[in-house]
Amino acid sequence: MTDLFIFSKFNTVLKRLSKRRISFLILFFSVFLSFGQRKQVCFSFDDLPVVSYGMSDTIFQKELMDKLVRSIKRNKICAIGFVNESKLYHNGIDLFQVRLLKTWVNNDLDLGNHTFSHPDYNSVSFNDFYKDILAGETISNELLGARGKSLSYFRHPFLHVGDTKAKADSLSDFLASHGYRVAPVTIDNEDYLFALAYKRAKVKNDPNLMAKIGKDYVTYMEKKVRYFEIQAYRLFGRNIKQILLLHASLLNSDYVDSLAKMLRRNNYDFVSMDEALTDETYQTEISVYGKWGISWIDRWALSQRKKSDFFRDEPATPEYIKKLADFQ
Repeated sequence: MTDLFIFSKFNTVLKRLSKRRISFLILFFSVFLSFGQRKQVCFSFDDLPVVSYGMSDTIFQKELMDKLVRSIKRNKICAIGFVNESKLYHNGIDLFQVRLLKTWVNNDLDLGNHTFSHPDYNSVSFNDFYKDILAGETISNELLGARGKSLSYFRHPFLHVGDTKAKADSLSDFLASHGYRVAPVTIDNEDYLFALAYKRAKVKNDPNLMAKIGKDYVTYMEKKVRYFEIQAYRLFGRNIKQILLLHASLLNSDYVDSLAKMLRRNNYDFVSMDEALTDETYQTEISVYGKWGISWIDRWALSQRKKSDFFRDEPATPEYIKKLADFQ
């Protein structure tokens, strides 16, 4: 059978399909062929030193940080952690919390500014917000300075960048003038709901439930990774260097190894924030604003006037997780 004959048959089939189905087939085969390619992802952790959900026991928090760092190092992950410095104070500087953060820095892991007190930029003025940013850089810069580094990245709390262009531009101009680069997120998720459910299962001393939550968490995250990979392909026609959002929780201290294994199985290599942002995709214009806390892939899609059906297949958090986390 000649190539010309095969092409003729394929062309006949295409003519019988709708444009929508043709677009789907092209996307399907493009993504299918991309699965064998090497891809890249940056691990970023919010709300350092730790997200303990009220578990203030210092032994618990130290073990959480130590295990999280060991897993990151064991898997050769170039992680960056975003700090809320209000956590470093309790009737003055809390030296224990500072030591937790120092554990991260002393293992050659990077830090970014996540504001002092995690305010919602949708709810506070620009003046109040930028003052909170400045208050959130003191101790982090001291710890980084001891290793010849300084803060260079900022992560928006709740991923709220400004609900109007004017408010977003004011913050962007302030960050640039103070030497900060924005740390976007492309793989957004609800790991915090799984983490809260996991903590409650631990408090109940229910290891079977903890194991189920952990297993379902990794499955959910794999679905999220594949979803945002496909969404990026639909927008840009190629794989992009992804940025994964996680939190410094007990769940992730127990399951970073599993997440790393899952990502390697999906042909991902682990890169720094510096490397991820070399992808020209991050220069894509954003032209729409709202109160959303969403992935940059979603922001780019909205800016390209994508309709609701573009977003319809995003994986959902299991209902039992929402119930355990008291989130409805």
